[in-house]
Amino acid sequence: MMWQRYLLISLITTGLWGCGISTEDELRQWMTDQRNQTRPRVVPIPEPKQFKPESYAQAALVEPFSKEKLTQALKRDSTQTSSNVALIAPELARRKEALEGFPLDAMTMVGSLTKEGQPVALIKVDNLLYQVRPGNYLGQNYGRVMKISEVEITMREIVQDAVGEWVERPSSLQLQERSK
Repeated sequence: MMWQRYLLISLITTGLWGCGISTEDELRQWMTDQRNQTRPRVVPIPEPKQFKPESYAQAALVEPFSKEKLTQALKRDSTQTSSNVALIAPELARRKEALEGFPLDAMTMVGSLTKEGQPVALIKVDNLLYQVRPGNYLGQNYGRVMKISEVEITMREIVQDAVGEWVERPSSLQLQERSK
């Protein structure tokens, strides 16, 4: 216990001795020297450019936000879309068939037969079997059956292209061989 007291007294004495000697004058001199040596560099701000007004030379033309300009644009667009509407309008007016609620990739052609002289394809969707004849509709893209062979159903679909116009495209559904 005695040695702990000596250790504590020596630590306190050493601490006070280190704090007692102060060279405050040297520190103040160093700060003054640093302040005198450091000079801020200020870059001058460039003069602002002089504003030069321009005259509006397009005043005689049609104003871009006028009703006339809007009417011209709407007429132009309506003539372009009328050709597209002629292709899709009959499809929108008719009643949907049962197989138009399923995408083509969910359908499987499992067979074909001839019934009353007409070819008939057998389509399996969700474990239900449907009979399809030429003129029936399949899929979600207004796919109309054009021809049925023993191994394939050929149809035409109406889809929108990248520009948004309705176009016809050929499509087919082929006979799926039974997997074992």
